[in-house]
Amino acid sequence: MEEKKQKHKILVLSNLNKSITDVLKSTISLAKIIDAEIHLFYVKKPTDIVEKESQLSAIREINKEHITTKQEIQNIINPMVKEYGIKINPKFAFGNVKNEIEAYIDQQQPDIIVLGKKKSKLFKLFGDDNITQFVLKKHKGVILIVSEKNSLDPNTVFTLGMLNQAQDTVNVDFAEQLLKHAEEPVRLFKIVKKQNNPQPKETLNNKTIEYVFEESDNAISSISKYVAKNKVDLLYVNRKQNQKKSEFISPIQIDDIITNFNVSLLLTGV
Repeated sequence: MEEKKQKHKILVLSNLNKSITDVLKSTISLAKIIDAEIHLFYVKKPTDIVEKESQLSAIREINKEHITTKQEIQNIINPMVKEYGIKINPKFAFGNVKNEIEAYIDQQQPDIIVLGKKKSKLFKLFGDDNITQFVLKKHKGVILIVSEKNSLDPNTVFTLGMLNQAQDTVNVDFAEQLLKHAEEPVRLFKIVKKQNNPQPKETLNNKTIEYVFEESDNAISSISKYVAKNKVDLLYVNRKQNQKKSEFISPIQIDDIITNFNVSLLLTGV
C-alpha cells in the first residue's frame, strides 16, 4: 500500500491587526493549491497585559487576557473557516516575542512561514521591525510575504511573476501545483549585465512573457513598475545564492525586493 504523502505545514505569524484577513486569505489560497495545513501563532508581551505590580492582580489580568485573546482569534478565523472550508489551527503565547517564535518554529518545523507586509514598508510584526529579518534568518524554508495591496484570493487564479528565474527551474517541491493554478502567461523578469532597454519577449509556446533589464542602480525599481503594470499577484524570488557565473546578477538583495515591490512575494528556501 502506497504511503500517504504528508501535508505541507504553513505557519502564519501575525499580530492580529486589520491586515490579518488579507494574510489569512492569501494563506488559504496557497494551502488549497498545495494541499497544506494552516497554523496561526500570535505572541503578546506580558508588559502589554500587566499594569499593576501586585502578583495576584497580574495573574488575574493574564487569565482575563487569555480568555479575551482566544475569543479574538476565534472571531477572526471562524468566518474564514466557514467560508472557505479549511481548518486553521490557532495558538498564542505571552512572553518574549522572538523567543516564543523561535521555540514555536523549532517545535512545529513548518515548511512555509507567512508574514504580512504593509504597503512599501516592512510589516511591523508584533510591533517590532526586526521580527521580519529575524524570521528570514531563522527559517531556511519557503516564506510568503503577503502584500496588503495585492493579496491572493482563494479559489481564484492568480498572475505569477518570477524574478531572475526560468519557469522550468522553479525549486520548490510544490512548483507543479503552483504553475497549474497560475494564469498564463507567466511573467519572467530578468536582470542581465549587458542589455538594451527592456523588451517583452514572448516564448514560442505562449506560456511565458520575458522582460529583460540591464544591470543598474534602479533596475529593481524599474522591474517593480513592470510588475505592477502586469498586475502580478505573486512574485517568485529565489533566495538561494547562484554559484555559477552567468548573464544574471547574483545575489539579489532580498531587502531591496521586500522594500520596493508592492506585491505578495514567495521567497524560496536557502
